Amino acid sequence: MGTMLRTTIGDLFDEVASRFPDREALLDLPRGRRYSYQELLIIVNQLARGFLKLGIQKGEHLALWTPNLSESIITEFAAAKIGAVLMTLDTNAQPQQLGYLLRQSDSQTLIMSEGTNGTEHIEMIRRLCPEVDTSAPGQLDCHALPELRRLIVISDRTHPGMLTWKGVLEAGRDVPDLLLSERQRSCHADDVATLLYTSGTTGAPKGVMSTHFGIINTTLASAENQKLTEKDRLSLSVPLSHMFGCICVVLAGMIKGAAVVIPSAAFDPKKVLEAIATEQCTTIYGSPGAFIAMMEEPEYRKFNLQSLRTGIMGGAQCPLEVMKRVAGEMGAREIVIGYGQTEASSWITMTRPDDPLELRVSTVGRPLPNVEVKLIDPQSGREVSTGAVGEICARGFNMKGYYKMPAATANAVDSEGWLHTGDLGTMDADGYLRTTGRMKEVIVRGGETIYPTEIEEILFCHPKISNVQIFGVPSGTAGEEVAAWIKLEEGASATEEEILEYCRAKLPASCLPRYIKFVREFPMTLLGKVQKFRMREIAIKEYGLE
Repeated sequence: MGTMLRTTIGDLFDEVASRFPDREALLDLPRGRRYSYQELLIIVNQLARGFLKLGIQKGEHLALWTPNLSESIITEFAAAKIGAVLMTLDTNAQPQQLGYLLRQSDSQTLIMSEGTNGTEHIEMIRRLCPEVDTSAPGQLDCHALPELRRLIVISDRTHPGMLTWKGVLEAGRDVPDLLLSERQRSCHADDVATLLYTSGTTGAPKGVMSTHFGIINTTLASAENQKLTEKDRLSLSVPLSHMFGCICVVLAGMIKGAAVVIPSAAFDPKKVLEAIATEQCTTIYGSPGAFIAMMEEPEYRKFNLQSLRTGIMGGAQCPLEVMKRVAGEMGAREIVIGYGQTEASSWITMTRPDDPLELRVSTVGRPLPNVEVKLIDPQSGREVSTGAVGEICARGFNMKGYYKMPAATANAVDSEGWLHTGDLGTMDADGYLRTTGRMKEVIVRGGETIYPTEIEEILFCHPKISNVQIFGVPSGTAGEEVAAWIKLEEGASATEEEILEYCRAKLPASCLPRYIKFVREFPMTLLGKVQKFRMREIAIKEYGLE
């Protein structure tokens, strides 16, 4: 059993800041801002008092719609101190998605940037809530979003009907410290801290309610597994709008008194590499696709990355060749692989830094301390034998449930507290888990079950292939056929027959791709995860398989 903390994010932040007041806590490189823990604590407390002056109540839902900005992180900790529940929105959210999430979450306050490429966020809110132009700031009465009352924009410019983030911060100067202390004391470890939404690739997005206790302890376990200390400097190369960014990186850094470095507002491979080199970052985070993008950056080899030591690669199985380059060329020799879900308060399993490299790429590690994992037969519900494929179930620091979705909650977490992840995998005798794909992504061809990752691993070893994604498409005779989208190495060329010949030598006939397409890029999420459902949709249209 590992150490567990029963505290809140606000109290934990105070304790860490008191131990490391003069250490750097947050560096916003694009905007030239640097905060020590003492300086960050002062501004977090001031914003928290500003929130109190606005009338934000404990348990109230506060939405954050920004790229990676220092204000976003300050907001995250200020919300935790007053017991507000943080809900984050993708910077690329479209009007329909934005409206759904704000409405479903009952968010009463929205803190937003003007946009990522201009003022598109402002314009989108005006389309959703035309009443904003005639509303007094902080008193929005929007027909489409009846719960939303306050719009706060991070900008030096003012906009009709909106408060400014700086104005709220300044208002906090007039609020006594005692009021904040009283509110903070009313917050408890089992209170909901975040309301983060699932991607919605298999239905309507669901709001995951995670507690202070859950996200602190999964993050503590991952931070200790990475051997993080106050001397580490974490490169924030994943979006704050996802749990990977706002919890797995930012909270992990804070727990250990480390510095979090923001290289750019949105993922930019070159900016990340520059930040690592100039700020001597020791950790790096992202999906395999994000690491590949960094290593394909034309100026990649000019950067000195030898300060790197560790980090986490998550979101997909990592190809051996990619991991070898990250550990060797990039120098992140202790980098680990993590597997988790938002519903599990982040990580479920993780490899260890001292695991052999082959084990770190062929598995997603062992369960974190205080987390149980079992694999079950999806039909019978019984546990499968060692080495057999089953649905991955986890128990430990799971969510309180989906917000206002009791049926979906009951479907995801059973009466014994097991989270049914919807992912398939195998577990060996030593407790190492290997994922074989989503239950919905398994290909059934002529009655035979095919796991896409097994084909991907073979093709990743082809010297001309930079990245490959395998997925199923409908077939009238076989049920499904195997489709392969392949991204070649820069300057390489290959034919379909060449790829098939390579596959025939290494794969059974049933696993050979029926469709092969060479692509320059894949449809991706903000986290750099490939969207296979989008590839399937595109392929069905291209091949006339509707």
